[in-house]
Order: sequence, then C-alpha cells, then structure tokens
Amino acid sequence: MANTYTSTDASSLGTSLIQSAYDRLVRFQLRSTPLFRSIADSGPVQPTNPGSSVTMQFYNDLSAVTTELDELTDPDAVGVPSTSSVTITLKEYGNVVLKTHKLQLFAITDVDAGIANILAYNMRDSLDEIVSPTLRGGTNVIRVNNGAINSNLISGGAGTTGGVKGTDTFRSAVPRLAVTKLRANKVIPRQGDLYCVFLHPDQSHDLRAETGGASWRDPHNLQGADAIWTGNIGIYEGAYYVETPRIYSATDGESTARVYRALAFGREALAEAVAEEPHTVIGNVTDKLMRFRPIGWRGTIGWARFREAALIRLETSSSVA
Repeated sequence: MANTYTSTDASSLGTSLIQSAYDRLVRFQLRSTPLFRSIADSGPVQPTNPGSSVTMQFYNDLSAVTTELDELTDPDAVGVPSTSSVTITLKEYGNVVLKTHKLQLFAITDVDAGIANILAYNMRDSLDEIVSPTLRGGTNVIRVNNGAINSNLISGGAGTTGGVKGTDTFRSAVPRLAVTKLRANKVIPRQGDLYCVFLHPDQSHDLRAETGGASWRDPHNLQGADAIWTGNIGIYEGAYYVETPRIYSATDGESTARVYRALAFGREALAEAVAEEPHTVIGNVTDKLMRFRPIGWRGTIGWARFREAALIRLETSSSVA
C-alpha cells in the first residue's frame, strides 16, 4: 500500500496550516531632502496688519556727488528717490488623509505611524515644489549654447533654452562666471566669502570629469585626491556646492536635449512671508460611529524673489542625461 504523505499538497494538512508571511516593517520610498525653502533668509519684520499679501520695500540711494562745492553758493537740495518694492502673496496649502477605524484594527503594522511619516514628508516635499518655480523663474541666467557661455549678464545675450545641446554640459566656466557676477553685483555671500550652487548630480558628474588647466579635476589630482575619492565637489571657484535631484530639468533643449536649471545665489535671494507656519493637524472625529479619523497638514505662506541680483539660473545639459 502506498504511503499517504502529510504535506503541503492541496488535499493534505499543510494547505490549511501554511500561509504566506509578511514583514510587519513596511519601508518608505526613496526620498530626496527638501532644500529650496532653506534659501529663504529674508521676510517681513514689522508688518502693519494681517493681509493676503505683504509688500517689502527698499530705499534707493542718492547718486554719487563728484563735483566740488562752491564756497559761496548754497547747493540745491535733491530729492530722495522713491522706494522699490517686492510683494509676497500668501496662499493656503494643505493635504489630509481620512483613515478608517477598521483599517487600524486589521492592519499588520502600525498604520498611524506610517501615515504620520508620509504626511510629514508630503508637507516638506510640497512646500519645496511650490518654491522651485519661483527660484527658477529669475531674470538672470547663464547657459551653454553650442559650447559657448551665454548670459544676459554679459555682452552677446543669454541665448535660448531651446539652443542647449546634449553636449552643452556643466563645466567650470559656468560657476566661475556666476560667482564673478554675484561679486560684481555686490551680493552678500552665503557663508563667509562663499556663494552657494545647487546643482543636479548629473551636472556634478560632468564638472568632476572635466580636465585641463582651468578645470575641477586636475587641481584635485595635484593637491590631494580626497575629493575625488568621495565624489564631493567641495569648495570651488568661490562657491560651495549642494547636489540635489530636486533641480528642475526638462527635455526642452535642442533635439529634446534635457536641460537642467542649477541655481547660484547669495544672501537675500528669496523672501518668505508666513501667516501660519505649515503644521500637522489632527482633525475632529465627527461621524456618527466615530470611525473616520482625519490627519493632515495645513499652512498659509508665500515666497518671492527678493533681490534678483542675488540669484542666477545655470542652464546646461549633461552627458549622462
């Protein structure tokens, strides 16, 4: 007589006793660190009243006087120029999750902690996405067109985004010119004497691969290779560098080349006005059986470019786009 096995077979005991297992630790998606709001270092100091917008003003200086006074003539008085201004419009932002009581009872993991984490990141991520268009919409631009450095800050014009080719990569001449113009415009540095450059890792790749007498790599080969080993740009050409995948890019260059919008800036490039700091909100449970539990975030806030001279957009492609 043949053996009858007690096994995992469909007709045996194991069918009822063996179940798929799940890890109760649920991981989060890969995330990038929000950065753009950190650029805001200015804002209203003495607002007259609450309002949907805040206007911040600049005094304008008198023209320099280079003519000697006449000993016997009383000089004519001059008028102080009218102020110039920047207006920040405040808007309300937020998001909410409505969790059911049944999910809390049946879930294999602590969904409250997971939802709280997701909403906290969503708040920071959303605010960064809101700030980004304001920053990359600045009037000052340096871009590479067909190998040439073009800019509205130098003679010859800025070229066009559509003229950026796939071979128009980020190289030392780009931040070198940006720092030169920031200094020429009397922009206050971010740290000591250093300005800051936010750039995409794809752009950083091309800068660190550049060789030659006026490049990043050759001096680091000669003076110490630590930065090469770590893949860290460090301090270079009067700026410190922050790599972030949050730098905006689009396939709007020549022949759909991907164009990245890096940012070079000093102090007072971005102003922020806050009526209500974005924060977590635990909503009231109002349904009849108290089963639907709201949690979210809300804030009323706004941004505007404060000193246009303190912000330069750097448009290039990348060899690894």
